[in-house]
Amino acid sequence: MLGWAIMFFVVAIIAAIFGFGGIAGAAAGIAQVLFFVFLILFAVSVVASVMSGRRPPVP
Repeated sequence: MLGWAIMFFVVAIIAAIFGFGGIAGAAAGIAQVLFFVFLILFAVSVVASVMSGRRPPVP
């Protein structure tokens, strides 16, 4: 998910450089939404991991 957000951010930067304001704004908006979804899912997974009490295996 973070990879998609970074990809849309790069598309927005390139579109802004070439003067495509509408496309740049749309791509930046999509990147922002994907980034916040990533943050929410990451926080949920961290909380679930802490609540389960499992420790990761030590190699």
